[in-house]
Amino acid sequence: MIGRITGVLAEKQPPHVLVDVGGIGYEIDVPMSTFYNLPASGERITLYTHLTIREDAHLLYGFGTEAERQAFRQLLKVSGIGAKTALSVLSGMSVTDLANAIAAQETGRITKVPGIGKKTAERLLLELRDKFSAAVATIATTGAAPSSETDILNALNALGYNDKEALWAVKQLAPDASVSDGIRQALKLLSKS
Repeated sequence: MIGRITGVLAEKQPPHVLVDVGGIGYEIDVPMSTFYNLPASGERITLYTHLTIREDAHLLYGFGTEAERQAFRQLLKVSGIGAKTALSVLSGMSVTDLANAIAAQETGRITKVPGIGKKTAERLLLELRDKFSAAVATIATTGAAPSSETDILNALNALGYNDKEALWAVKQLAPDASVSDGIRQALKLLSKS
């Protein structure tokens, strides 16, 4: 899996960019929210990436922030939502707006995105209501969560705790807790609850 790319921005043609990394050009599809924040061609950039391997293609998607990439991955889990639709959602609204729309179950905000009808919006809200990652929601609402907090949330999710439990445990921790100490303390808290 290609998780992040750092290189020189060689070309920009919405919604595609070409990033030169050591003489190899990576074609990457990006949402417009990322595209508008790109520097001029010839500048160095770093994009968080998501690689999709299909029978007929290997497709690379890039994001300016970790929150965008996590939101994209959550959107892909919704039945009937593919990569193009997920990019369209992230192009039409910020991660914070998406998190707020999901929390408030506002179909109207989602249907304003081109290509999203009422039924798709309702399915998206229904399927993401309880599953929208705690890490995405935290990053979206705070602007930038400390990486240790995100790592602790991801570790707890990987260990089988749901987003609500993991987020509760992380909120109980000291803000300066290291990842290993935070995981250890969170597991103790969760075993008592």
